[in-house]
Amino acid sequence: MIQYIIIFITTASKSEARKISDSLLDRHLIACANIIDGVDSYFWWKDRKEKAKECLIIAKTVKPAFKGLVKIVRRIHSYETPEIIAIPITAGSPDYLDWIGRNTYRWTKPGA
Repeated sequence: MIQYIIIFITTASKSEARKISDSLLDRHLIACANIIDGVDSYFWWKDRKEKAKECLIIAKTVKPAFKGLVKIVRRIHSYETPEIIAIPITAGSPDYLDWIGRNTYRWTKPGA
């Protein structure tokens, strides 16, 4: 059974978010990316409380693609420790989930 996931990736700029999204789409590591600009982020970094304006990529994919996705994002991303987190999709429209699977086809095959 295919495990569908949503990935959150924050970036420093919209152009970086587009570059990452395009690279992941070109490799069929994701079926879709939504980019939300102007996210206010508050976080701890090197023992200091920080804040930044960021972009958020929300990507839909399958769990077997996650490892490859992380490699690509780390290669492109400007952050030392980029946010790359996955949450399971526990339910969804069967047509939409099938669409994710069809567009991440190389990762939905057994042994991928």
